[in-house]
Amino acid sequence: MLNHVEIQVGDVHASAAFYDAVLAPLAAGRRIEHQQRIGYGTARPEFWIGPATPTAASPARETHLAFTAPDRQAVDAFHAAARAQGVHVLHRPRLWPEYHDTYYAAFVRDPDGNNVEVVCETPV
Repeated sequence: MLNHVEIQVGDVHASAAFYDAVLAPLAAGRRIEHQQRIGYGTARPEFWIGPATPTAASPARETHLAFTAPDRQAVDAFHAAARAQGVHVLHRPRLWPEYHDTYYAAFVRDPDGNNVEVVCETPV
């Protein structure tokens, strides 16, 4: 079980614009900003972005994030918001029966190339 997640991003402002747009359909938004870090959530900050500090020993790597949507319409709205941001769409919203029969998800790349998924697992 997770309490919160933080990822490092190359451009905090570009990533903030992306996450502001695509998390809005999930009823999530900025909850706190502290030292170039932004915390997003519904009631409290559960997902954070902060400036990347890559080193030779620890270069930035792709992260996969899956956010829960309350319904399939929110998955569709996330997809539309991501497309409006001009990011690369990995997979349009659809059912993924290989996971299970009600797994409805969309996948996009954020401005840093991270794989961002939004999923609804409830029946229609």
